[in-house]
Amino acid sequence: MRASTFSIVACDEAADEVGVAVQSKFLAVGSAVPWAAGGVGAVATQAWANTTYGPRGLNLLEAGHNPATVIEMLAASDDQRNHRQVGIVDAKGRSATFTGAQCMDWAGGVAEPGFAAQGNILAGSAVVDEMAETFKRSGGCLADRLIASLRAGQAAGGDRRGKQSAALYIAKPGGGYGAFNDRYIDLRVDDHPEPIEELARILELHKLYFFKPAREDILTIDASLGAEICELLRKAGRLQPGARFDDVAQRVLVEFMHTENLEDRVRTDGTIDRQTLGYLRSYVRR
Repeated sequence: MRASTFSIVACDEAADEVGVAVQSKFLAVGSAVPWAAGGVGAVATQAWANTTYGPRGLNLLEAGHNPATVIEMLAASDDQRNHRQVGIVDAKGRSATFTGAQCMDWAGGVAEPGFAAQGNILAGSAVVDEMAETFKRSGGCLADRLIASLRAGQAAGGDRRGKQSAALYIAKPGGGYGAFNDRYIDLRVDDHPEPIEELARILELHKLYFFKPAREDILTIDASLGAEICELLRKAGRLQPGARFDDVAQRVLVEFMHTENLEDRVRTDGTIDRQTLGYLRSYVRR
């Protein structure tokens, strides 16, 4: 992959998450650059990418080597190392980045505790500097911070050759669908005029469908809210006029949520979360 690319690998120790966010003037960058394993670490392999750096790097991290040593070991057996670029972070927050001497300008990276940002064929060093500073000062979950970092890199000039694709991959032990694997968030925008913004939009959908509601977003269904929910369900063709929020209305609401893939937000304790209520309101408006 000889393409202009910028990426960030990072971890959230408290949430036990590791991940990669990347944008490139390259079709389907998510198929090559990001690699992650829950409880182990994350790798971004780019420039003239050696994709074996991903699985080999994760295996070496799992064997106990720190990211800097892993990069040395990967590069030692690669006679094209001067064309490679790689960033690695482990689940403990140790990080390292490497840019081969023959990567195309501007090329370089920043590695600090908890993350490493790197890129090649960029507008200048400000791209990775802004990515790093934004990641450090941003709040929210790891996914939000990674998207914020990509946006900052793009705002600082991004790829000299333009925009095409982006990806976000976060691994967490038991974080995958049904807790069967570690694929917590795996989103790709393969070809789009604004790939980072499209990735951010899809992330919000992912949160709606798969994130558990925060405690502060849970609302008690009192008489007023119950009446609104019933009216919304009536307009959605699910309830008869004049219905009250009772066991029947609760069952209809749950059926609606399952139909709309909101099963991870189903509640039967007389409450509803703000995101589900917002979705029901927007569904009726549409």
